[in-house]
Amino acid sequence: MSENKTRPTSSSVIDFIDAMENDTRRSNSDVLLAIFKKITGHPPVLWGNSLIGFGSYHYKYDSGREGDMFFAGFSPRKQSLSIYMTGHKRYPELLGKLGKHKTGGSCLYINKLSDVNLEVLSELIEISYDYMNTNYNS
Repeated sequence: MSENKTRPTSSSVIDFIDAMENDTRRSNSDVLLAIFKKITGHPPVLWGNSLIGFGSYHYKYDSGREGDMFFAGFSPRKQSLSIYMTGHKRYPELLGKLGKHKTGGSCLYINKLSDVNLEVLSELIEISYDYMNTNYNS
């Protein structure tokens, strides 16, 4: 069975963010960093080369595949900010109040934070984190 590519690293999250060339993406990452730290109470960890995760849990599928993943996190990609959260589609009323975004799987895609309501985004992140922490914290 192949090994997971997405694993925590010892690389500095701050150095990763500071190295971004796009000013908007860098400042948006600073805001998200503060939101996730406040909600989760976990320090940020760079997973792979571009994912910023908070907290972690171990999973094991019936197939035998297992690994570790973060409870909540984001990645400041070139196209958009990818925010990793589960269950966001169960809250269409919140998504309707969020602002300009796209969804896919367990991701929420936002071009820039000025496109969305940060209070609604924070609520969605908190709901997702609480769900993951409650159901996967060992």
